[in-house]
Amino acid sequence: MMNSQNKPENIDQYISLFQGNTQVLLTKLRNTIKKTVPTAGEAIKYGMPCFTLQGNLIYFAAYKNHIGLYPMPSVITAFKQELIAYKTSKGAIQFPIDKPLPINLIKEMTLYRVKVHLQKVADKELMKASKKKAK
Repeated sequence: MMNSQNKPENIDQYISLFQGNTQVLLTKLRNTIKKTVPTAGEAIKYGMPCFTLQGNLIYFAAYKNHIGLYPMPSVITAFKQELIAYKTSKGAIQFPIDKPLPINLIKEMTLYRVKVHLQKVADKELMKASKKKAK
């Protein structure tokens, strides 16, 4: 696991800190998001892997018994029924280490997150432009 000496600088380093099935699941999760949003950037933010697209898009992290996915609360609300089998909180989903990842569900949630996020970005730009025009 992580400590101050082995703080990862990128997602490859983060994944390399884990072994066995945890590393396999992290790689699958990363590849799923990467294929779903090929234009997204990658970063480490708050010590976790993060995909970015005109701002922070989606985070993930490994723990002792689960992989955490942090797609923002709107996604968890929108997919509440599909997530019944998983432990969730306002902004997080826990996928057990000992079970396969729900790849199709992760793709759907990621696409939904992109749509909501880009709409929010566009709305902010529109507000800026209208404020500028009003001056």
